[in-house]
Amino acid sequence: MARIPMNEPLISVVIPVKNGIDTLPSCLDGIFRQTLREKLEVIIIDSGSTDGTLDLLKQYPVRVHNLPPKEFNHGETRNLGVHLAKGTFVVMTVQDATPASDDWIEIMLSHFSNPEVAGVCGQQIVGSDSDKNPLQWFSPVSPAEPRLIQFKETSAFTSLTGKKQHEYCNWDDVTTVYRKSLKEKLPFKKLMFSEDTLWAKDALSQGYAIVYDYRARVFHYHHQNFKFYFKRTYVIQYQNYKFYDYIKFPKNPLVSVPLILGRMVKKQMPIREKLKWIFYNLNLILASWSAALIFTTIAATRGLKGVEASQAYFVGYPPQGVQAKTK
Repeated sequence: MARIPMNEPLISVVIPVKNGIDTLPSCLDGIFRQTLREKLEVIIIDSGSTDGTLDLLKQYPVRVHNLPPKEFNHGETRNLGVHLAKGTFVVMTVQDATPASDDWIEIMLSHFSNPEVAGVCGQQIVGSDSDKNPLQWFSPVSPAEPRLIQFKETSAFTSLTGKKQHEYCNWDDVTTVYRKSLKEKLPFKKLMFSEDTLWAKDALSQGYAIVYDYRARVFHYHHQNFKFYFKRTYVIQYQNYKFYDYIKFPKNPLVSVPLILGRMVKKQMPIREKLKWIFYNLNLILASWSAALIFTTIAATRGLKGVEASQAYFVGYPPQGVQAKTK
């Protein structure tokens, strides 16, 4: 059992939780193995767990804040976590992510010696496990290098096209650290999705520096089916159109078939497993293409009003991935 820090923490780790009993042990064990574990606190914001999660949390030195499910949204719930935090820095992650190394937080925290850095973002990766999509297995081709982005002349950022702005804003609250004092001045918007990418856009628009350091990694994976991937694609298209003012037109799905087959042929696994994952990925390609085609058609013919209505019809509540039980 990890010891509870005796002094005021330097770092507060905020984790929104609902029914996380299968994955939280791996997440929390990884956090309490961090090199900076003696300098951190963990804040759990639980929104109505009914699967034994609350009993599980009694085994860990964490602070639990109960939030009525109807009050949950990704933006304001994380703002609440910042408000509750006692640390100078606030780490954001999720209940089914596991640090890939014991210096995950330390790597991200190293960038805050620069007083203009408002936040640091790491990288999600998928382990090479037999129950996970082989085409998503993490296989780096070169060492990761930290990348600082800042527009001191903010007009240099705000004058960019929305699509170009978006290229700088691939922010991800599965693995981030924020400077609390700046985060309170620049909170998340009240949103059910995209609160992280829009925060990055706001930060760059106001001249702050943000850092991408993909050496700071967490394992994170969701099983996906046609329905989930259709909704996920639709949400991404909606985000691009509403928040960044561009449409990503669908590619011909047949173009991806040779690529999928070629990559799977190289995988060292039984033929039956290869066939399973080939059909799995072809199903996702079809789901993504269908969602993109429907979205772009509606956007082109009915504009934002039609897009808003279609998002409510085709997606409704943002899709929640099926969590694989972590080991």
